[in-house]
Amino acid sequence: MNLHSEMDRIREAALAVRNLADTAPRVGIILGTGLGGLADAIEVEAAIDYEDLPHFPVSTVTTHHGRLILGTLEGVPVAAMQGRFHRYEGYTLRQIVFPVRVMRVLGADTLIVSAACGGMNPLWGPGDLVLLDDHINFMGDSPLIGPNLDELGPRFPDMSAPYDPGLREVATQVAMDQRMALRHGVYVAVPGPQLETRAEYRMLRAMGADVVGMSTVPEVIAARHMDMRVLSIAVITDQCLPDALEEVDIRKIIATATAAGPSLTRVVAGVVRSLATESAAADAPTLSLEPSA
Repeated sequence: MNLHSEMDRIREAALAVRNLADTAPRVGIILGTGLGGLADAIEVEAAIDYEDLPHFPVSTVTTHHGRLILGTLEGVPVAAMQGRFHRYEGYTLRQIVFPVRVMRVLGADTLIVSAACGGMNPLWGPGDLVLLDDHINFMGDSPLIGPNLDELGPRFPDMSAPYDPGLREVATQVAMDQRMALRHGVYVAVPGPQLETRAEYRMLRAMGADVVGMSTVPEVIAARHMDMRVLSIAVITDQCLPDALEEVDIRKIIATATAAGPSLTRVVAGVVRSLATESAAADAPTLSLEPSA
């Protein structure tokens, strides 16, 4: 892998975005399955199809629109991915996190990630929002494998607190103010696309996971590598209880995620509103859009 060419691809995509929109995002947002409606709350300056951006992967999942939305949310400049990428689509994890790296180069110092997930905690149910406290990477891979992009972050980034405590505190307060239930739990990422067996759910639950999904963790790893603050909220779309497991209805899963969209939007908007009074993170590195020498 040519290190310079990878950074140049990131810069080239960032320049293409900059040429189509004046917004310099402070916050990057990833919208998961059924949760693209959050984009409706954004005052849109530009909506760019992924296929119109150099080196961007293209969404193949039907519910993912495949657009990068530039604009403002609660007065804060944002870049929102209306559709994400997954390992099961055939992409490498480095390809999956490419847009996150582009958003960082464009200026984002905070990443907010949403996702649909299966619930393994028997006390929770479909439609519940889960604020991630931690995660387990069960994908057998990392987006940081290979030559390190030294301009973006260190070879061995710390992961002792992948989800920002301050942002989690704000999200919890927003939910309380809105009289909304907000669970706190651990997400385990699996490659998919097949769902898990009863035995696998038992194993994942025994490992300490509350919810399971096929995304989120690669993007979080890449964001923390670049010293971005991260907040992640997952929506439980189906219960994955080994002794009461039912065959999955994908249409029902999408409908459940979509129905939870307004609640998710209120929490995310509240968190972004709190950032309006903060200055950009002082320790986040400044990255150049100029090509490598």
